[in-house]
Amino acid sequence: MSGLVFLIPIALLMGLAGLAGFVWAVRAGQFDDPDGAAARILLDTDAPLPNPAAARSSPGSAES
Repeated sequence: MSGLVFLIPIALLMGLAGLAGFVWAVRAGQFDDPDGAAARILLDTDAPLPNPAAARSSPGSAES
């Protein structure tokens, strides 16, 4: 029981520190991204992977 006297205030302080960090992040604009998710779905930034079998057997290749 005497351990709870020590652990409960520490848990409350850690919870308040986490809440304060979250409030600070919200006020600092860390979660502001009004257009990002809506526009990100439309962007195609991935380049297609090269096909090694097609590169070896291409009819225009001049291999000796």
